[in-house]
Amino acid sequence: MSSPGSGIFSGFTKLCKGLAVILIGGHIVVQLLPSSLTYLALIPARTIPFGWNLITAGYIEQSVHGVVVSTLGLLFMGKLLEPIWGSKEFLKFIFVINFLTSVCVFITAIALYYITRQENYLYMPLSGFNGVLAGFLVGVKQIVPDQELSLLKIKAKWLPSLMLLLSIAISFFTPESATYLPTLIFGTYMSWIYLRYLQKKPEAKHRGDPSEDFAFSTFFPEFLRPIIDPIASIFHWMLCGKSEASTDAQGYTLGGAPLPGSDPIEASRRRERGARALEERLAAERLADGKNSEESQIDGADNV
Repeated sequence: MSSPGSGIFSGFTKLCKGLAVILIGGHIVVQLLPSSLTYLALIPARTIPFGWNLITAGYIEQSVHGVVVSTLGLLFMGKLLEPIWGSKEFLKFIFVINFLTSVCVFITAIALYYITRQENYLYMPLSGFNGVLAGFLVGVKQIVPDQELSLLKIKAKWLPSLMLLLSIAISFFTPESATYLPTLIFGTYMSWIYLRYLQKKPEAKHRGDPSEDFAFSTFFPEFLRPIIDPIASIFHWMLCGKSEASTDAQGYTLGGAPLPGSDPIEASRRRERGARALEERLAAERLADGKNSEESQIDGADNV
């Protein structure tokens, strides 16, 4: 007999389940063989010649609570994102964001060593899936920005910003903030860059999401956007300034702003697909809960 509420824990995709096994398996390996952490985690001083740790570090959780949070985050957010992106794109997103985040963390650790001359930046084992989880939040912001979370009473578009704000606040009181804060920051930023400029869309002729609703300034409160927009425009020009002449010929004005009737339609369709997928999933879970409740009542009557 299924218990009430089991619908919440159903519907996970095969890919997410497989990746969850990898996360749990990686945690078990480093617990049984602590020396393997040297080869699997990102240790900046040993990344050369152990370059593969730029890839493996993201799938190694060193703590129990870390593997629990990462596994649950992967399963639940993957249940929303994978059906919309597709399994291939979902897996590509994880691989790319994990690798780019590790590269940025590696460069930051080297820079901090040369600035402070503290060797702990070189030999601290860095690992974890939290950079990709931060990227998933950016994906949720893109797909269902106006979906209100009943538990927190906030819209989904503010999840990445609140996560970073809370992490930065906690970092002032925890000495081990260097092991997670850069990963969260770079995971968020690299995910936005990928979704904004690089992600392929089969239904569109261009890459990424140039809509105003997904601009970098939307991560900040309204009153800060006039300050953020000029700064963000510099990086925007550096990333895609050379390619915008061809983009303009395909229906977008110079500067990345879409012409009327083009990108807003696609952005609206994407949000509708995300909202519809979320509503269908919630309806399926409510239906499963209702069936489980009926089964419980029938079993109770039979026992009587």
